[in-house]
Formats: sequence, C-alpha cells, structure tokens
Amino acid sequence: MDRVGFTSKNQTDIPFPESLPEFQEMFPDEKACADYLAASRWGDGFVCPHCKVPGKPYRFSNRPGVIRCPKCRRDTGLTVGTVMADSHTPLSVWFWAAYLMSSQTPGMSARQFQRQLGLTRYETAFQILHKLRASMVRPNREQIGGTHGDDVEVDETWVGGRTQGKGKGVHDKTLVVGAVEVRWRKGASPMNKRRKGRYAGRVRLTAVDARDGRLVCGFLKNAVLPGTAITTDGWEGYNELTDMGYKHFPIVTGSDAKKTETFLPLIHLVFSNLKTWLLGIHHGVSPKHLQAYLNEFTFRFNRRFYPFNAFRSLLGIAGDASAPTYADLYSGKWRHPRF
Repeated sequence: MDRVGFTSKNQTDIPFPESLPEFQEMFPDEKACADYLAASRWGDGFVCPHCKVPGKPYRFSNRPGVIRCPKCRRDTGLTVGTVMADSHTPLSVWFWAAYLMSSQTPGMSARQFQRQLGLTRYETAFQILHKLRASMVRPNREQIGGTHGDDVEVDETWVGGRTQGKGKGVHDKTLVVGAVEVRWRKGASPMNKRRKGRYAGRVRLTAVDARDGRLVCGFLKNAVLPGTAITTDGWEGYNELTDMGYKHFPIVTGSDAKKTETFLPLIHLVFSNLKTWLLGIHHGVSPKHLQAYLNEFTFRFNRRFYPFNAFRSLLGIAGDASAPTYADLYSGKWRHPRF
C-alpha cells in the first residue's frame, strides 16, 4: 500500500489528449487512468468525503480505483458519483470509450465500438455508450440566447418511423423540437456569402410526445433565456412566447422553401444534419432511446469547434451523475436527461 498525492491544479488546466499517440502515452495503464480521474475530481487536493479532512491518501496496487483516507482509514471509490460507478469494466476501457466518443467526429455505433475495444458482449458496449451519453447533459446547464445577444430559431421536425403500407400521414415517428442560436461571422470572408454570414451557435433538442403548444413552450422556457428574440413559423402553438417574456417573430412560411431558407435556415440545417447522422451512423434509433441520441448530437454539435475538449468534458461532468443499467435501458424505466 503506497501513499500518494494528487497534483493540485484547477480542473480546467488538466491536460487532455489531442492525438492517439498522446492518449496512449498519457494512459498506459489503470493507475494512470485513476490518477487522471482523481485529479479531475479533486483538483485542489484530496479531501476525504467521510471525515472532510484533507491529506495524501493511500492507494492499493491491486485496486487502482480505490483510495484510503490517512485520517479515518475509510475507503473512497474514484468512480462513486460518476457514470462509471458500480461497473466491473476496467477504467482503461472507460477512458478508451471517452476518447473514441470524443475524437471520432461523427461518433460510432455500439457494434463499431464493440469491435474497436474487442469487447465480447454487445450489451457491454451498448451500456457504456448510453452511460456516457447520460453524462453529456450537465445538471445546471445554461440557457442559450441572450448571453451573446444571439437570436434563436425554433422549429419542429418528425424523426424516424416508417410510413410505407400505413396510408397517408405520419406513423411511428417522434416529434423533435429544436432551438439554435443565430450568430454572425465578423469581417470579410467567403463564408459570409453563405446564409448572409449567419452560422449556428449552441443547439438544444428534445423529443416531445405530441405537437402541443404547452410542451413546446415548456421546453423553450427551460432552454432559452427570457428576453431573447425567437423566430418561428406561424404555428399557433408559439403564441404564448410573447407572454413568457420573449421577443417573438412568427413567420408564415407555408410550403414556401424560399421563405424557410430566408428566415429559418439554421434550424433546418441542424435537422438535416441530425437525420443524416442518425441514419448514417446508427441506422435509425428506437423512440425510447431517441433522447439519448439527441443528447449526443447536441453535445457533439456544440463542441464541433473544439472536439478534443469533449474528452475532458465526458469525464469531468460525470461527477454526481446518474446513469442507466442495462435492465433500466430495456425496461423503459430510465428517463434520458434532456438538454
């Protein structure tokens, strides 16, 4: 049993790998993974969660995920309160999973993930990925809009399902509501000619049970800062937005593609990318797991300019997180967190 100390540093200063060789150098074994996890959880030095006394804890060579307080002699698991808690999977596999999830820009399916890590059971790969998706939603995430003076585009779209052989209308599909910040490129650039210099900021997506104004406006109340200018189509379900404190600009687009491209280009671009991603990477998803994949898409989209920061985020925001067991995922008892 050795006595060890953790380097004192702010969590935002903890390094993260920016290439595969760097990842292999940083995390060659279980101990290295445990050190990184400890530093991310106790950036200013270890404080025992039981007796609240700071100090240099003891570590066991055969139990890298456990440390012991030198004062009260009680053990603390490094994964307690994270999505890795109660898992028999080695820390190194979790770290590889976080790295693959963050470094592979489009992501990967559970089957691809299983092959990459050499896991014997598909269920293990499926559960690890869903646990990481649960950690992608921060409990106290900020609302979009307002902060940067950004306007927000809002719309809905139908995702998934099959209509062949079931007649006219929408069958077996799930309604997804989206909100995206409108930002503007500064200075002269060839990109300014595209959508008149507009580009997408942060995104929020949620699945709703029906096209109901109360559900949609309830989502926007949680997702968008009051006072933000919101552009929508002319659907009457958005009529309450003004009373809720937003600057509402409804545009009756009808089936006019030109109007849609003029007033709501970014949210439709987001929806197009979302559907391409769901079909191309995951070959479609079931309605009960759709929110988890919306969370992953949102997580990736909002970090698209800083992809390697996502690795640190996946591990850092996992603290005090809850995650589903395999039984929870298939019983329908688990409610995926929402952005």
